[in-house]
Amino acid sequence: MNVGIGSFLLIVVVGLLIFGPKKLPELGRAAGDTLREFKKATRGLADDDDDKK
Repeated sequence: MNVGIGSFLLIVVVGLLIFGPKKLPELGRAAGDTLREFKKATRGLADDDDDKK
């Protein structure tokens, strides 16, 4: 997934228009937490598969 600077700026501008500047940091933090939990869960599943071999 390769996002250029122009695409990134467009995403930020649209996010600001939809959610406003006060809500955007909260949404980013929540997305980061969700991604961190997802990575932890998938790492745990991969570790379980390694243990079975």
